[in-house]
Formats: sequence, C-alpha cells, structure tokens
Amino acid sequence: MPEAGFHLAQPAWLWLLLAPIPVAVWLWRSAVKAARGPVHRYADPHLLPHLTGTRELKARERWGRFLYWSLLWAVLIFAMAGPRWDYEQRPLFQVGNNLMILLDISRSMQVEDVAPSRLARARQEIADLTLLNREVRLGLIAFASVPHVISPISDDSAAIRNSLPALSADLTELQGSRLLPALARAESMLEGLPEESSGSVLLISDGDFDEPGLIARAAELAERGIALHVLGVGTSDGGQVPGRRGEWLLDRSGQPVRSGLDAGLLRDLASAGGGLYREASYRQEDSKAILKAAATSRLPANLGEQRARIWNERFYLPVLFVAMLVLARFPPGSSPRRFDERP
Repeated sequence: MPEAGFHLAQPAWLWLLLAPIPVAVWLWRSAVKAARGPVHRYADPHLLPHLTGTRELKARERWGRFLYWSLLWAVLIFAMAGPRWDYEQRPLFQVGNNLMILLDISRSMQVEDVAPSRLARARQEIADLTLLNREVRLGLIAFASVPHVISPISDDSAAIRNSLPALSADLTELQGSRLLPALARAESMLEGLPEESSGSVLLISDGDFDEPGLIARAAELAERGIALHVLGVGTSDGGQVPGRRGEWLLDRSGQPVRSGLDAGLLRDLASAGGGLYREASYRQEDSKAILKAAATSRLPANLGEQRARIWNERFYLPVLFVAMLVLARFPPGSSPRRFDERP
C-alpha cells in the first residue's frame, strides 16, 4: 500500500531561487537612472511617450511584473527540483541467472519449411521462453549482418514479448548472417556480472553461417564461463529463400537459393560452447530444457528483506500551474499595446 511522504529528487536546483535578487537590484538601479536621464530636460513626463515611442512603467506596475515573473521562475525551479510523494516500498529481487538470446533474422529465416516460417517459429519459441521463465533474466539481440540490441538483460520479459511481432528480415539493409559480431555483443553485455552468477547465450538460427572460427569462438566463451545453447529452426530438406520483394533470392548463376537446417554445425557449436542443442518443436520441452540449463547460478533467488523505495514523480503539476498562469496573462485575441513599454 502506498505510504505518504514528500521528497525532492534534486534539491540543489533550489539555489536558483536566489537568481531574482540581482535582477531586483538591477531593476531598481535602472529605474533610478532612467528618472534622472537627460531626456526629461526636453519634455514634460506625460509627453515623453509621444516623443520616445515608449512608456515608462509606474513603480507599482514595474514591481508587479517582477513579482509575477519571479513567481513563475520559482515554480519552474521547484519543478526542476523533482517533487515526489506517495512512495511504495518494493522488495529487491535479484537473480543470478542471465540468458542473452541471439535471434537470426537473415533472409534464410524466411524459408517456410516449418509453418508458417522459420522466423515466425523462432518468435514463438522466444514467447514460450518468456512465459515459462521464472528464474532467469532475459535479453534479446536480433542479428543478420550486424547485431541489434532489442532488449538488454532485465526482469521485464513482457518487453521482449511485446517486441517480437516487429522483428523481421526487413529490419536490416545489409543481408547476410554473421554470428561472430553477435557473439561479441552478447559477451560485452554479459560482462560485469557477479562471479557467482550465471551468464549464458541462446542462439536461435538455422545454422546458415559461412564464417571461419565459429567453433573456436564458442569454446572461448565457454572458457570464460559463458555457455552457448543452440535452438535449431528448420528442416534438413530446407526450401527456397524469399527475396525482399516477394521473388526468390537468386545466386550468381541465376538459380534460386536453397537453405536447409545445418544441424551438424549447430550441434558442434553447442558442444564447443558447453551448452544444449535442441530443435524447435511445437511442444515446450525444448524451452523448458534450455531454461533449466541456464539456471545454474549459485546465488539464491531472494537476497533478503531489502526493499527499494519507488517514488511517484509529481514534477508535472507545477509545470501545469505555470502554463495556466502564462495563458491567463496572454488570452487569445488580446490587443497589442499602443506603446512599447519598458521598466
């Protein structure tokens, strides 16, 4: 249940409330200097507006405007200080299991040898992982020729699930399937974890790679404590690869390009990376097995009774107050002043 309270996120902003003081000193000195100006030698005070095109404000008007703008300034500074109240105490929950998912979105993942397509099947597998997951923090990287971070590692599995419908092969301008840059990006995002925690990578692909050194890279990750699990998508028979505009993708000889599941390469990657190899199916056993293999941390799931205070930000309320004051001073259809006015 929310608790009552008041707090400023950035109270140092309140020092700017002193800014109107030098402005007030300047305003007073300029008014005194203007009253003693040489222009008063040539005309009476009530004729000066016609002579100079400006009108001297009376002291009451001048200080009234100063107080008005000082009030707006004070309210805006108060908003910048970050007023908050009605906080909640939420328990801190930290898990030691972290799984970075690498999703292949190259053109070969559009092959329809598994219904409705390899990529659609892969998205469904990721959705199953987010729904079944209770112990592992997940992250998602989509890659073809270059990797794209869709979601960093976090407890928010719903964010990954909501991003899945937008993932397609059309997201990348340069086609190809390069796994090494994706592995490097995943490794950099898994760095900095506690020593007792578990960091692993899940590759979801058809194995259509043509890069040297993949097996050695997987073994290197395993030596650093990052296991590589692999989920193969597709069939060994494969199918023709669709192009960007609906036609078939052609090779240099003008023949349609065919792509099949390279289960041998994917199995070797998982073996070298110290992880599991599974092929995507319409059941949940593959997802459960991968989640179980990723949950190898020695950290306890609940690290005690520590709690975090989550404040409800209210900075927008003084901003709305300032907006109403400004709109009230300058209503629509107001007529312009006849003379330019100066303090």
